Amino acid sequence: MTQHDWIGLIMTIAVFFVMLGLYTYVFHPSNKERFEKQRYIPLDEDLDDKSNLHGHFPEHSPKQAGMEEQK
Repeated sequence: MTQHDWIGLIMTIAVFFVMLGLYTYVFHPSNKERFEKQRYIPLDEDLDDKSNLHGHFPEHSPKQAGMEEQK
């Protein structure tokens, strides 16, 4: 086997063990409460981003695009 084959083999085995460790950490019952506290963080950040972007991208705003007049 060439040097590149050995590097690829070692990296594949290392990634396997890292993923195995992460899955064990994430799905361990004692960590459930820790992750449940952070459950809605991505959704909260998305709402904040959308409110901040209203001024920068008026074409995405229903009022600016004329959608409000159609109602």
